[in-house]
Amino acid sequence: MQREVASGRLPGAAMLIARGGKVAYRGCVGALRPGGPPMRGDGIFRIYSMTKPIVSVALMMLVEEGRLLISDPLAKFIPEFADVQVGVEKDGKLAYAAAERAITIQDLLRHTSGLTYAFTGASAVQRLYGEAPLRSPGVDSAGFVAALAKLPLINQPGSSWDYSHSTDVVGRVIEIVSGQSLGAFLQARIFGPLAMKDTGFFAPEEKHERLAEGFANDPDTGAPVKLTETRVAPKFESGGGGLVSTIEDYARFLQMLYLGGALDGVRILGRKTIAFMASDHLGPGVKIGTEFLLPPGHGFGLGFAVRRENGMAPTPGTPGEYFWGGLAGTAFWIAPGEELIALLMVQALGQREYYRQIFRNLVHAALA
Repeated sequence: MQREVASGRLPGAAMLIARGGKVAYRGCVGALRPGGPPMRGDGIFRIYSMTKPIVSVALMMLVEEGRLLISDPLAKFIPEFADVQVGVEKDGKLAYAAAERAITIQDLLRHTSGLTYAFTGASAVQRLYGEAPLRSPGVDSAGFVAALAKLPLINQPGSSWDYSHSTDVVGRVIEIVSGQSLGAFLQARIFGPLAMKDTGFFAPEEKHERLAEGFANDPDTGAPVKLTETRVAPKFESGGGGLVSTIEDYARFLQMLYLGGALDGVRILGRKTIAFMASDHLGPGVKIGTEFLLPPGHGFGLGFAVRRENGMAPTPGTPGEYFWGGLAGTAFWIAPGEELIALLMVQALGQREYYRQIFRNLVHAALA
């Protein structure tokens, strides 16, 4: 990783590996930001979609309290999703068909809702997503989800794994069921109890000097790189990708999961709930729509990708491990069978898949 920094492709990185619940390696290389101070252990990173596992855990806390079921239809909480339609391309034109069944909470958690992202493809439905005013200035979570509900689905609910805004909708469900904003719920129920003191939907002014940044221009293509604004509180707290965090904070969240739902005497979830979340919820009947994000040999659980096979994937791994990453290159996995937690923090949007694979190869090569 130091060699990558020296080559000018990576500003800096923070890494942590734990075995058997104890930190085996923790290191920083490079700079916190290009031309800036050295990378530091308390650097604050945009974790983008590594927000999703945290928000999925928050939803499952409400399930454990009997506040909702994952088999509940989404429309029970957000009526705008009662009559969704599916976009079907025929002869270059977009037609519409009625949804064959309701979107469920489980569909949101495992990305089989039929929702999508604009950036994951160029279908007619995804072009509509790109044109829709989903993230207009001043839009809050209620407005975002209401605008999302007006768009057609890319596939029938339950039929296809399509990476999507589903976890943004999960965040809104949490707000409706709990009566709190998503940020307030996460702070009260996860961040506070787990002492995740630097995790939130923005970094306040006194923490700005610790913000990690990527290159202004992609080191491979020269194209401008724009990451999300993290210095002011957002109107829309994105459950799908809005958090910032540190390697220390996120490692505490992962350790809680690894230990079966409790850390330092604080229980967040039950052991069986975590095992349920970290199991494959797709099975052979669900097609993989967003193939480039879910490698061969993998399924998806409730907020995490889940490894099914030793082989097939582009890197080594262990059946039963679960993981995810973020748009700017952050990544983690938990392999209970190897008693392993690994966590990488970088801000390298264009090189994210490369650094995830490099890190996985290096970690697995070091296992004895």
